[in-house]
Amino acid sequence: MSVALRLYEQLTEAGEDKTRAKLIAEAFEHLEDRYPQLKDVATQGQVRETELRLQKEIKEVEARLQIEIREVESRLQMEIKQVEAKLQKEIKEVEVRLTQAIHRQTLWVVGSVGAVVGLIRLLEWFLTHMPNP
Repeated sequence: MSVALRLYEQLTEAGEDKTRAKLIAEAFEHLEDRYPQLKDVATQGQVRETELRLQKEIKEVEARLQIEIREVESRLQMEIKQVEAKLQKEIKEVEVRLTQAIHRQTLWVVGSVGAVVGLIRLLEWFLTHMPNP
């Protein structure tokens, strides 16, 4: 005999309301003992409410992430511009130093060539003005 049928028979045989109420309470207690997870089962409404709340939270997180991504992109673009400016400055400084080094080297070469030409002319003069032995 099923539990439901047995409860029905007990209720129809019970004379007073107190006895019936006690039988119903015992039946619920027996049901809760047998299926304790029934207390934890969510209703469709609760599931839908949780789903909507989670969807809202996901949208909020996505919005915050989009803001953070834009902030990071902006910060990175600013840092890239700073690095580019610094590199341009360093490149110009290197160009100036190279130009100065080339200028000094050119002066040295010109001076050296001038000194060699002067020595050659001096030797030439000595050779032409020296008495022959």
